[in-house]
Amino acid sequence: MARSITAPADTVAADRNPLLEPWRTPFGMPPFAAIEARHFATAFATVLAEHRQAIRAIADNEATPTFANTIAAIDKSWLPVDRVADVFFNLTSAATNPALQELERAIAPQLAAHHSAINLDPRLFARIADLYERRASLRLDAEQSRLIERYYTWFTRAGAALKPKAKKRVAAINERLASLTTAFNQNVLADEQAWHMVLRGPADLAGLPPTLVASARQAAIDLAIPDDQGEAHAITLARSSVEGFLTFSSRRDLREKAFRAWTSRGANGGPTDNAAIIAEVAALRAEFAELMGYPTFADYSLADTMAKSPQAVRDLLGAVWQPALARAAEERDALAARARAEGANYSVAAWDWRYLAEKERKARFDLDDGEVRPYLVLDNILAAAFDTASRLFGLTFTELPDAPRYHPDVRVFEVRDRDGEHLAVFMGDYFARSGKRSGAWMSTFRTAHKLGGKRVRPIVVNVMSCSKGAPGAPTLLSFDDARTLFHEFGHGLHGMLSETTYPSIAGTAVARDFVELPSQLYEHWLSEPSVLRRFALHHKTRKPMPKTTIDRIKKASTFNQGFATVEFTACALLDMELHATTRESAAGLDAARFEKSQLARIGMPDEIVMRHRLPHFMHVMGGYAAGYYSYLWSEVMDTDAFEAFRETGDVFDPDVAGRLRQFIYAAGNSRDPEVAWLAFRGRPPSVDGLLKRRGLA
Repeated sequence: MARSITAPADTVAADRNPLLEPWRTPFGMPPFAAIEARHFATAFATVLAEHRQAIRAIADNEATPTFANTIAAIDKSWLPVDRVADVFFNLTSAATNPALQELERAIAPQLAAHHSAINLDPRLFARIADLYERRASLRLDAEQSRLIERYYTWFTRAGAALKPKAKKRVAAINERLASLTTAFNQNVLADEQAWHMVLRGPADLAGLPPTLVASARQAAIDLAIPDDQGEAHAITLARSSVEGFLTFSSRRDLREKAFRAWTSRGANGGPTDNAAIIAEVAALRAEFAELMGYPTFADYSLADTMAKSPQAVRDLLGAVWQPALARAAEERDALAARARAEGANYSVAAWDWRYLAEKERKARFDLDDGEVRPYLVLDNILAAAFDTASRLFGLTFTELPDAPRYHPDVRVFEVRDRDGEHLAVFMGDYFARSGKRSGAWMSTFRTAHKLGGKRVRPIVVNVMSCSKGAPGAPTLLSFDDARTLFHEFGHGLHGMLSETTYPSIAGTAVARDFVELPSQLYEHWLSEPSVLRRFALHHKTRKPMPKTTIDRIKKASTFNQGFATVEFTACALLDMELHATTRESAAGLDAARFEKSQLARIGMPDEIVMRHRLPHFMHVMGGYAAGYYSYLWSEVMDTDAFEAFRETGDVFDPDVAGRLRQFIYAAGNSRDPEVAWLAFRGRPPSVDGLLKRRGLA
């Protein structure tokens, strides 16, 4: 059973709790400076107790079920819980500490139990089922009809129609999974934070460009590494740090050391090892699927997606895998030849690939990351993302230097719509630091909705883990980092532009293999010459990136795509097979042996490692279980969606942008995703565009 959330002994009623008070801050933002870890225990205990009472009142209502007294009432009842939970889980991801982590371990199973109690309540489900059966006669608008269908589906898929014994087991599984996934994520963060590699002197820094040297120096300062001579530098496991080092360092021994640390997160033995967690999670999910009447968790998970079935996913991945393998083999041979040409006497290993690929790109296209990075200043790329949103949707962004924020690095902006009306608050948190997990993501501190007839505007946050520039110096991005910024900002727009009435179907609350469409589509604008000419300005001279460089970037866009596609698709294939195991085969799973055998089965090249190995594959432990394929599924659509702009001759065409906003960014989950896509594009997408874009056709 989950531990009960109770207020600490030193917290009494007289102690004001900012999480439970009105937020009299600009735009109703959380009053971060006043919030302490101890406030969350009291706040969760209070809002969950009140929510139980609200749900009980809905379930016990003797009046005939209506949309207002059941569906809308449930949606509204979640708002106080979400208000506290959104702040808490954003902080545990981006600004955590031991006190928050301890509380997270207690809260996660308790919240799972709370959700289960609601989703498995027979009285509540009876009201929802009654409305679902009568929905055609209720004179509802399209969004209300969609929400009834969604609630019926959500409750059914949560186990609401099961018998009491099965419901009890489902609730126990949910609690245990919540504890396990919390522990998994905390283990990965602990391994990331525990490792760094100190570099001292020119020999250790050999091959590194000045921008990476500067960020490594800053990392050493931030880590307070003893340094009498002022020469200490540090490489961390923040992706921008370690990948930059693997790309440029000519020290093969140090590359191997960094690579092994990066790929062994969660697999180092001891208290942070995730092998046992992976096995138990796989077994519990398989058991849950069996209880729900599905042969595997993959079948269960995909039944409520655009893909519908594991076979549809395998067909997509198979269409990409073989061409990617063939291209990767060609790339490997070219890298081996490059190594020999430079006098290297070794076979290409996984820690050599990025280093040799960078040299090969320089030789083929006269282009390297060290040439491009000085033009990609973080502030300018953020301005480019804002400007693109302005040209597409008429948005304006005004920085709020005095607005509340949870860390000094965070920047806050007011977003206004084309008519000047307040649309959203956008927060950008871009630098790696202690207490922040690696990677990049979008989240919300408040979701947009119109419950009660009043428009509530969202508070959206983008988080990245870039290496921070030295004091007084700008932060320079790789092209991949810049693309990631645009990607997460696309997610952010999905939240900011949401126009649904009901929060449970607002913004990014869409089918998992549809949610990446708005973000991956937005990436396309970064590569547009008109955008690069305006915003890719050299950090010293302020001169725009030369046209010749832009042309070379475009020509090199399909370079190394065999590698990139293989390292991604292998993850998607293993995710699918992990969750396609039956309950019996999942019992006692050896994660390392499973990973090794599956990679051998699909023919994974020895020189390439999965982008996320199972011991640190947080997507799979979280909301992307049996769903990592969705990035590729969405890429089929985003390639075709951008083609809709190209067909007009104007990548900012207002008519296409209007349809994009109406049917994709603003619509949330108010339509079936296939209906939303067809309303925007007018025809189904094709995988051919994806293969062509990646140079695999």
